[in-house]
Amino acid sequence: MKTYRTQQGDTWDIIALRMYPDIGAEKLTDILIDANPGHVQTVIFSAGVELNIPEVSAPIVLNLPAWKR
Repeated sequence: MKTYRTQQGDTWDIIALRMYPDIGAEKLTDILIDANPGHVQTVIFSAGVELNIPEVSAPIVLNLPAWKR
Protein backbone atom coordinates (compact mmCIF):
# COMPACT_ATOMS: atom_id res chain seq x y z
CA MET A 1 0.00 0.00 0.00
CA LYS A 2 1.32 3.43 -0.94
CA THR A 3 0.93 6.62 1.04
CA TYR A 4 0.12 10.16 0.00
CA ARG A 5 0.89 13.37 1.88
CA THR A 6 -1.87 15.92 1.32
CA GLN A 7 -1.49 19.43 0.01
CA GLN A 8 -3.49 22.32 1.43
CA GLY A 9 -7.01 22.21 -0.01
CA ASP A 10 -6.98 18.57 -1.17
CA THR A 11 -10.32 16.78 -1.21
CA TRP A 12 -11.03 13.06 -1.57
CA ASP A 13 -11.89 13.38 -5.27
CA ILE A 14 -8.77 15.42 -6.05
CA ILE A 15 -6.60 12.85 -4.27
CA ALA A 16 -8.31 10.01 -6.17
CA LEU A 17 -7.69 11.81 -9.47
CA ARG A 18 -3.99 12.25 -8.64
CA MET A 19 -3.48 8.70 -7.42
CA TYR A 20 -5.64 6.84 -9.97
CA PRO A 21 -5.57 8.98 -13.13
CA ASP A 22 -6.33 6.13 -15.57
CA ILE A 23 -9.04 4.27 -13.70
CA GLY A 24 -12.01 6.62 -13.43
CA ALA A 25 -10.89 8.23 -10.21
CA GLU A 26 -14.18 9.79 -9.18
CA LYS A 27 -15.52 6.30 -8.57
CA LEU A 28 -12.67 5.42 -6.19
CA THR A 29 -13.16 7.97 -3.44
CA ASP A 30 -14.98 5.34 -1.33
CA ILE A 31 -11.92 3.09 -1.49
CA LEU A 32 -9.71 5.92 -0.25
CA ILE A 33 -12.09 6.83 2.56
CA ASP A 34 -12.37 3.18 3.66
CA ALA A 35 -8.57 2.89 3.77
CA ASN A 36 -8.35 5.98 6.01
CA PRO A 37 -11.06 5.64 8.68
CA GLY A 38 -9.49 8.32 10.88
CA HIS A 39 -10.28 10.96 8.28
CA VAL A 40 -13.85 10.02 7.34
CA GLN A 41 -15.19 13.37 8.52
CA THR A 42 -12.56 15.39 6.62
CA VAL A 43 -13.82 17.23 3.56
CA ILE A 44 -10.92 19.59 2.83
CA PHE A 45 -7.47 18.53 4.00
CA SER A 46 -4.74 20.66 5.46
CA ALA A 47 -1.20 20.14 4.22
CA GLY A 48 0.85 17.21 5.45
CA VAL A 49 -1.78 14.61 6.32
CA GLU A 50 -0.50 11.14 5.44
CA LEU A 51 -3.12 8.89 3.83
CA ASN A 52 -3.03 5.22 2.87
CA ILE A 53 -3.54 4.62 -0.85
CA PRO A 54 -4.63 1.05 -1.64
CA GLU A 55 -3.57 -0.64 -4.85
CA VAL A 56 -6.41 -0.81 -7.38
CA SER A 57 -6.26 -2.50 -10.73
CA ALA A 58 -7.97 -1.05 -13.75
CA PRO A 59 -11.14 -2.90 -14.70
CA ILE A 60 -11.16 -4.64 -18.06
CA VAL A 61 -14.07 -3.38 -20.11
CA LEU A 62 -14.91 -5.54 -23.09
CA ASN A 63 -17.90 -3.67 -24.47
CA LEU A 64 -16.12 -0.45 -25.43
CA PRO A 65 -17.00 1.24 -28.69
CA ALA A 66 -14.42 0.81 -31.46
CA TRP A 67 -13.06 4.33 -31.06
CA LYS A 68 -12.12 3.63 -27.40
CA ARG A 69 -10.37 0.26 -27.91
